[in-house]
Amino acid sequence: MSTALAVRLFLSSAGESNDAVIVGDINSADLTGESRRNILIPCGSSPRPASYPVTPGRYVVSAALPSGLVLTENAVAVEGQETPVDFVMTDSPYETHSWQYLMGNIEPDSVYHSPAEVPLAASVASRSIVAAAGPDDDAPGAAVDLTALATWIPDAAPTSCSFASMLALGRNGPEPQVARLIAHGEPRVLPTPAVRGEAVSPLYRFGPDGPVGAPGEPVGERQFLVVETAGSVRLVTLPLPWGTTEVEVLVNLRQSPTGSAVAVAVRDPAVGAGLAYMSQGALDMAARLFTDVEAMLYSKLQNPLAAAAGAYVLIGTDHSKGVTYWDPWLDRLADSFPRISDGAILRAVRLLRRGSPDRARARDGLIEAFDRGIPFYTLGLAWLVDGLSAFPDDPECVRRLDEARRLSWLADMREPFLILDLRQGSTR
Repeated sequence: MSTALAVRLFLSSAGESNDAVIVGDINSADLTGESRRNILIPCGSSPRPASYPVTPGRYVVSAALPSGLVLTENAVAVEGQETPVDFVMTDSPYETHSWQYLMGNIEPDSVYHSPAEVPLAASVASRSIVAAAGPDDDAPGAAVDLTALATWIPDAAPTSCSFASMLALGRNGPEPQVARLIAHGEPRVLPTPAVRGEAVSPLYRFGPDGPVGAPGEPVGERQFLVVETAGSVRLVTLPLPWGTTEVEVLVNLRQSPTGSAVAVAVRDPAVGAGLAYMSQGALDMAARLFTDVEAMLYSKLQNPLAAAAGAYVLIGTDHSKGVTYWDPWLDRLADSFPRISDGAILRAVRLLRRGSPDRARARDGLIEAFDRGIPFYTLGLAWLVDGLSAFPDDPECVRRLDEARRLSWLADMREPFLILDLRQGSTR
């Protein structure tokens, strides 16, 4: 048998699959062994370890969590043996929340259930959804209603997804239910998930047919979740459908470890963590998980949202000049799904970044992307703003840039999918 380190990470489980893959490193501690960068670490309740051949010696193995936290374990590789290196993250506050815990969206059990108060962050952007919604003159310790109303929009009206419509929602103040202004049909209020009596961090799950365990109306091409609590309103983009994979929405009514009051995660075993890396700007790490972008873009366009994610990572890490073999795939993504503005954004930004002499085509692509409506991905909104900024003398681009930039001020830029805070007046 060769000398190797067998690496894996354990998560708690509520009797369901919670498999994932994250990125890590193997570094020689005595400077005599072989270091390995960007290894893949299987995660789950009983994951099969990934074996990495090394030379005998002492090593420090690190696991880079999507939250930015890095775990480390020491290991001694013995000649002719496979040495186990087990990371343990089984201290999620609830087994149902283990995926969110891995993503860094909720605290460990010892912190979450501690009687000690969590200090309130000074930054408005990092304050809890309830604290941010409260009047500035509220007395410390004043009672706050820790409940949330979650309304599912199974099919948004196409006109409601425009930048102008979204900005209008943010200006309208405490108007009627936001969901009714967006939905094509009838929105549905969801019951609070039963999580052992805990309602402070409700977790909602969605599958191809809508809420897990309670599918309802036929779903459309664009779905949202509206989360309302204590005067605060978040409009949450649901990245659906994502094949047969479930999507989780965590509503954190207490102080969030990331600062995001609402977090969206796709429970995709292969690339779910990659989406979180992408939102943190760690595109090189995300690229280690999006290894099959060719298949996503060319042969598997039945999941265009996954293809778009792969394209964001590809464009963000491959700075090739001139036309590449994968540029036509971006055309296919952009042309095949007109209601997904991300495809048009990706194609236009690629034209700008590769130094194409045809700037008019890039300009027209950015205008087309804007006119399709808001993107699914937060990174798409950032790239759209950046792209439109490249045409400061074009009145059509300037007008659209103004709206896109103002919408970006309402977006939670820490999240992979677009989440808009439509009621920020009380926090300013």
